[in-house]
Amino acid sequence: PTAPVSQGPRVIVQRALPTDPATRGSASLFLTEAERQGINPGRRMLYVGTEPASEHVAACLRVEPGEDIIARRKMMTANDVPVRIATSYFRTNLFGGTRIAGPEFVKPSLQAAIVALGFAFGHAEETLTSRPATRFEADTLELDAGEWVVQVLRASYSTEDTPVHTLETICAANRHIFTIGQVGGLDEF
Repeated sequence: PTAPVSQGPRVIVQRALPTDPATRGSASLFLTEAERQGINPGRRMLYVGTEPASEHVAACLRVEPGEDIIARRKMMTANDVPVRIATSYFRTNLFGGTRIAGPEFVKPSLQAAIVALGFAFGHAEETLTSRPATRFEADTLELDAGEWVVQVLRASYSTEDTPVHTLETICAANRHIFTIGQVGGLDEF
């Protein structure tokens, strides 16, 4: 018997690292990036509420693993194909009872809501990890058996070094190209 011929990825989107500050500060990083690439973007809220912090998110937010944190989970589509699951995590003691904990998309942006609460951006750390998809990720992203994901974990801290936002983006690996930018004037050949 012959193996089925792969049709290749249904769609390819780019994800810039680090993210351009103007793009990160827009109403939606994904919508802005996709529109620049000529892709019809979509997003749908999957969950907003509290959940126990996983070990890697707890480390970013500087809370204990299992402690309740606020999660805002969305699915992104490109030309109606699921490409990413993006979850923003926040410390409950800092953001509970604010509009960040509410069920709707935060207008004009999460960034603006964080600043409105008195936090100024200090620095961020971003890591990429390639790994097999969990069952939830495979089902949500409509992945074939054996397809992997790329987890982009961005932890943002205020000027006072308070962990104010952790963004975990699960990208369908075969539907993404990651472009890496280098800051000019601070490197050598």
